[in-house]
Amino acid sequence: MQDTAAIDRRFMAMALGLGARGLGQVWPNPAVGCVIVKGGRVLGRGWTQPGGRPHAETEALAQAGDAARGATAYVTLEPCAHHGKTPPCAEALAEAGVARVVSALTDPDPRVAGQGHARLAAAGVALTAGVMEAEARRGNEGFLSRINRGRPHLTLKLATSLDGRIATATGESQWITGPEARRAVHAMRASHDAVLVGAGTARADDPSLTVRGLGIDRQPVRIVASRRIDLPTESRLFTRIEEAPVWICHGPDADAQRHAAWAGRGARLIDVSPNGGRQIDPLSLLQALGAAGLTRVFCEGGGALAASLLNAGLVDELVTFTAGIGLGAEGQPGLGAMGLDRLAEAPRFALDRLDRIGPDVLARWRPAERATT
Repeated sequence: MQDTAAIDRRFMAMALGLGARGLGQVWPNPAVGCVIVKGGRVLGRGWTQPGGRPHAETEALAQAGDAARGATAYVTLEPCAHHGKTPPCAEALAEAGVARVVSALTDPDPRVAGQGHARLAAAGVALTAGVMEAEARRGNEGFLSRINRGRPHLTLKLATSLDGRIATATGESQWITGPEARRAVHAMRASHDAVLVGAGTARADDPSLTVRGLGIDRQPVRIVASRRIDLPTESRLFTRIEEAPVWICHGPDADAQRHAAWAGRGARLIDVSPNGGRQIDPLSLLQALGAAGLTRVFCEGGGALAASLLNAGLVDELVTFTAGIGLGAEGQPGLGAMGLDRLAEAPRFALDRLDRIGPDVLARWRPAERATT
């Protein structure tokens, strides 16, 4: 017979899997999962719904109905304790007669921060906290980053040849990697709140930055970092703006006519402080996106933006696709100039996971001091 700790981990793992379904769909809220169990039988399952509501607990309680009385609720994040558009989930669990709540993480949001657990305890609900906490932290990295650091979790994606090139000398880049890698990129876009590119990539590639082929309803926000808004109005982002939201992050010296043109099409224009050079300050950029509610941002380059984010130590996860092709020194590099004189100055990452994807190699990297072992 399994002991209580093993049973708790089993059902919390189920709740974590449910919570992951909300990634990229629920910002600025966390992607939470909930499972209600009695006698080893699952009575209700739920996860945070697109747009952030209803919450996972509400969904699971609705499924369980009256059977929730005396049951155990497994929740990946401390149930909320504040009144918003919906009543507090801690209150809903107690009123439903749930006998025990097992949670993975304490919610760092100042509106909760232990108050959800306290409400449950005050209502006589037994509480077990910290079950699979490390896994839950990883699953909610974006939400935790926005609350604790004031910026979203940033994933940087690079798709290169064996020698680190993203295009030939003439700019030809379609396609260095295979269709399997491209499909994986679309899945990664779908699990993030927003896709970010620099102005150079927006001009050179005329990308749509949407998720295609996966049948999702809620598209990520499409963001371009362009200090002067020097972006063509005949681009896909401009002419097909109805496909998904477009945000332009710019400096104070942005071109007024272009600003008006993009705003007139419905784009959101965000003024971001420059770093004194040609690029937008990367930390100011991410702080502005965090203030706008974003929790997870997927950056697809280009080289100058990628280099600035790496130099600033703002890359939380690096995803690299490497194709079995060599383009030579005349090809365009995946990273722009970083101004490094010594190896000790270079940002260093530790390998987190390695997979073969079609004919290409997918590697996931974490900053060396934060990598899992």
